[in-house]
Amino acid sequence: MPPLLSVAIITKNEEHNLARTLASVQFADEIVIIDSASTDRTVEIARSFNAIVYDEPWQGFAAQKNMAIARCTGIWVLSLDADEELSPELQSQIRNLLPSNPPHDAYYINRRNLFLGRWMKRGGYYPDPKLRLFRRHAANYSRPPRFAERPVHETITFDGESSTLDFDLIHHAYPTLESYLEHMDRYSSLGALLLVANGKSSRSVLGFYVNVVFVPLLTFFWNYFGRLGFLDGREGLLLHLYHATYTSWKYAKAWQTARLIVPND
Repeated sequence: MPPLLSVAIITKNEEHNLARTLASVQFADEIVIIDSASTDRTVEIARSFNAIVYDEPWQGFAAQKNMAIARCTGIWVLSLDADEELSPELQSQIRNLLPSNPPHDAYYINRRNLFLGRWMKRGGYYPDPKLRLFRRHAANYSRPPRFAERPVHETITFDGESSTLDFDLIHHAYPTLESYLEHMDRYSSLGALLLVANGKSSRSVLGFYVNVVFVPLLTFFWNYFGRLGFLDGREGLLLHLYHATYTSWKYAKAWQTARLIVPND
């Protein structure tokens, strides 16, 4: 008989997060980690929790996660990021659910996003459902046709009926402003590649000002005021302000990339 539950995780220099994540899934039958040349204690920590670790060169988020899923042998797969952990209530629900032959092949899990240690309850950041628990052959991470792999914002492809679990996945996203700004700088560069590939490079004067100035402003006002993000305190203000800045960076970098490829007249 194959194991009932495998956990799939990808890592690169996650020594500050990984032990917390692995401690929350010790009930699983198998933990599979695809590591990409970590230079810290990530692999040592993974093996201390009896995880099976494979070293693979980085090929993009979707490709790495699909490799982790492919190495799993369980009937069910729980796909996690290294900075996530299962709440105690969620651990209990999954332990009780899977042996009962669940009626659905995939389950969404609401994600509780933390920013500077505070739970972002509003502004569009909660419940943030993610499809993370599924029968092993029922789902994988998508590969958009215009990219060999999606460089950012990878999504799971699944056809069939699904449901949502009752309890939360806790996402320790950005413990410091420095980590958030570094992350947004990197992700805005990757997001810009997607925009350019899809012909959204803001090359017209009107498109440039709309995307670089007005879209970020509207994003901020909608999330901060319209979706009540201001109720999440100073952390909420900083998150929505800098998320709007990320949106501006993304479009500006797409414009710069396209300009380098085809210079303006």
